[in-house]
Amino acid sequence: MKNNWTILLFLFGSLFFIASCTEEDPCIDKQCVENYVLDATTCVCVNLDPCASVTCAADEIKTSDCLCITLDPCAGVICGVDEICDSGNCIPISSGQTEIKVAGFVGKNDIWTSDKTYIMTGKVVVGEGAILTIEAGTIIKGGAGQGTLASALVVARGGKLIAQGTPVKPIIFTSIQDNIQPGQIVGSNLNETHTGLWGGLIILGKAPISVETGITAQIEGIPADDSFGTYGGTDPNDDSGVISYVSVRHGGVTIGEGNEINGITFGGVGAGTTVNNIEVVGNQDDGLEWFGGTVNVTNALVWAQGDDAFDIDQGYSGTLNNYVYIAGPDSDHGMEVDGPEGARNAEGNFTVTNGWLKGLTSEYADFRDGAKGKIENSYFFNFPASADLELDDDATSANYFAGTLIITGNQFNTTHLEEGNRTVETICLDKAPNGNSESFDMQMALDNAIVSTPSIGADVTVFDWTFASLKGAISN
Repeated sequence: MKNNWTILLFLFGSLFFIASCTEEDPCIDKQCVENYVLDATTCVCVNLDPCASVTCAADEIKTSDCLCITLDPCAGVICGVDEICDSGNCIPISSGQTEIKVAGFVGKNDIWTSDKTYIMTGKVVVGEGAILTIEAGTIIKGGAGQGTLASALVVARGGKLIAQGTPVKPIIFTSIQDNIQPGQIVGSNLNETHTGLWGGLIILGKAPISVETGITAQIEGIPADDSFGTYGGTDPNDDSGVISYVSVRHGGVTIGEGNEINGITFGGVGAGTTVNNIEVVGNQDDGLEWFGGTVNVTNALVWAQGDDAFDIDQGYSGTLNNYVYIAGPDSDHGMEVDGPEGARNAEGNFTVTNGWLKGLTSEYADFRDGAKGKIENSYFFNFPASADLELDDDATSANYFAGTLIITGNQFNTTHLEEGNRTVETICLDKAPNGNSESFDMQMALDNAIVSTPSIGADVTVFDWTFASLKGAISN
């Protein structure tokens, strides 16, 4: 009898063990296709876009409740300063109304004023021929729509955004969760670690890009059937407006597997566009990304992005001048640079100059896919001992030795390290299968330097107006 009880206890224990193992990970063999995620409770693949089955017409936009909004009936309607367009009619704004909900296509000449807070409940699109003017000091908050329904401000090709803030009245794009109020520059409940709470700012133009086929492409973050997501063209001097003293915070919501929206995306933006004094803080994906185009950017700061701070793709040929990068706990690279994707517009060469990069946990830079351009006069410091600057493929290595990828006049401060990559030679790696690591290290050491005190870099005083400065991230 004792033996029988022993056997029964053994069998019960075995079944309990097997059940426990099964309960520990019941979905272990379950995989989902792109744009779906696994619900660990039900083991069912769930579409990130609950409205995936809803298809809207070319002049419509999906809302977060899966409805199709037709072309804005207020398009072309110009209202007074104290009025707002409603169903094609100008009506007075009530005296107590301080929040305005916006979605869909804006009117021909819309103005967002600083005494109101604008809540984006979905995509807001400045379409062909339309101009959206945002007054200095205005606060815009994005709702938390998921997937392709994420809130974002999109300036389509042929549209213009006139967002001209000032150092004392910057224009602020943030999350609806932010408790910031009109007249304030920072709220009190969110910091740089709060990311992915809404979409971002997407500017699209008609300047040249380098893609595999054709002269245009569809920007990431906008479904292919939404025509307002097209960018690229043949006009290097295309004008998408003015973006000055603008801070974009807590964005980069996930729209699909491995696909998030950048803080500010420049897709084929032309040199006629004015961009200066901009900031991206706490974005889940890249801080600033250029997909081709010729736009010049001056005084740009990125703090605590989740992926790369400055990302260059598709033959961008403008200049980034006076820039600051401050890594966060999840940041990847200070810079990621990809080359042109096709034969057309493949000659585009960017210039990145006068930088101040505080690495903390991130890598220096990654050059890939035939990258070409120039990185100069930039100061790198506080990067970890394992961080490197690398060439990833044969085409990029060949461009470096041919002089079409230039990395010169930069300074690296490694005095905080006791071991690891403390010299230019150990920081810089040619990882191309047929590259020449020894020659690369030698040339980089000749063209760049290790310093304890910089003699080049950014003028950080121009960023005193930013969230980063007000939170002490620059001084620290």
